[in-house]
Amino acid sequence: MYATSNNIKMNKINPYLMNEILEASPQKLLLKVYDYAIAGVQAKNLEKTNKAISLLIEALNFEDPQAKEISIMLYNLYQFCQEQMRQKNYDIVYKILSELRDTWIAIFNKK
Repeated sequence: MYATSNNIKMNKINPYLMNEILEASPQKLLLKVYDYAIAGVQAKNLEKTNKAISLLIEALNFEDPQAKEISIMLYNLYQFCQEQMRQKNYDIVYKILSELRDTWIAIFNKK
């Protein structure tokens, strides 16, 4: 049986990182996605940053009336960040994503 490219990629994943992700809380996973996005901005990597921002967009909840308003605002900010990355305005994207990450940490620490 031949290995697929997906299997090859899975074999290269750090098992400790994989375990950490699989056991992480939703809050920790959210922060990891922000870390990935911020690392992408620092590396000036459009693809990596947009991939992370797309994950953040997918996680938004537009169904819950209590979450809808904040989800819309975050969606607009994420789209703005994607556009700014395309325009190579890395500083503004870094600032927005870092401040959002810090805000989430403050929220999680209050619980």
